[in-house]
Amino acid sequence: MTETRGTILVVEDEPEIRRFLRTSLATEGYRVVEAGTGARGAIDAGSHKPDLAIVDCGLPDIDGVQVIRRIRAWSPMPILVLSARAQERSKIEALDAGADDYITKPINFAELEARVNSLLRIKKLQSDLAESKQELSELNDKLRRISLTDGLTDIDNRRSLEERLGEMWQHSIRLHEPIALIMCDIDKFKSVNDNYGHQAGDSVLKTVAQLLKGAAREIDRVGRYGGEEFLLILSGTVLDAAMTFAQRLREIVEGHTFSLPDGKTITRTISCGVAAAPHPRVKDQEALLRAADDALYVAKETGRNRVVRFDGADFNEHTQGKGNNSSDGEKPVKQAAGSGAGSATAGATTGSKASAEGRRAPA
Repeated sequence: MTETRGTILVVEDEPEIRRFLRTSLATEGYRVVEAGTGARGAIDAGSHKPDLAIVDCGLPDIDGVQVIRRIRAWSPMPILVLSARAQERSKIEALDAGADDYITKPINFAELEARVNSLLRIKKLQSDLAESKQELSELNDKLRRISLTDGLTDIDNRRSLEERLGEMWQHSIRLHEPIALIMCDIDKFKSVNDNYGHQAGDSVLKTVAQLLKGAAREIDRVGRYGGEEFLLILSGTVLDAAMTFAQRLREIVEGHTFSLPDGKTITRTISCGVAAAPHPRVKDQEALLRAADDALYVAKETGRNRVVRFDGADFNEHTQGKGNNSSDGEKPVKQAAGSGAGSATAGATTGSKASAEGRRAPA
């Protein structure tokens, strides 16, 4: 069966003209839908979804201008107006109502065919342009998602986390709602790469990411902050609740058995630092991030597989000393900022000697 060139709706009350248009357009390969009244034409335009409509200005029930307005209210299809030479005003009104072109009676078919082809060509160009814009928009969305997603773990990357933290901080300030951060680090991750290979390390990173993501709420943000560090941004969460959640995250990871690509299994733990605002020690989002990172440092230095809050007794006690060597003999990390409760405040609001930016907790 020969494929039609498209569907054309003819809205015309005179049977002879309808027959002429049907026969002539069908000869050129078009499928023709006929309507003898304006009301029927408006209905057929919706049900048949033609590629083009030919509408007579002088219809017996509702005039062609009203038909055009009804079609134009929901469809951008090309509309060609038929008008008698004496219907100059109706022709102008039809064009103002949304018609794209007109042809006068008696109809010269060569001219009609040329105008129909022209309108359909313009429609195709517009359709192609809209499709290209849609494809470009989808591509841009995809590229943005890629730019904000960690390629290995398929969760937010650092850039995305920083953008979201800025947005969520402003939201918390505007609505006077709490916000909390949990900075997590996989304990002794270097030994996974050293003993089992980087593919095993990648597998552990991906699994930890999904464990954290699966435990978080939909409104929370979970991302890879860098290396084996992960950051969770918890909207509307006070410090005590964030501590409880961080403990649950630690238990989930500790209780998980990691399957490696070579078939072996291992276990791993995480350490977490927790901070929240509003808090006297946190004046801005940078201070909040530093506080969580400093608390993570203390958790790593004081034994790993722990959760430390940035204003807690463990944190304050540790920052009074000169720092502890790591429990497995690895190189000790820099001490968290300050000494005593007063210095802990300075560490949370002005940053430690090793600030969150560019700093990593020990393995």
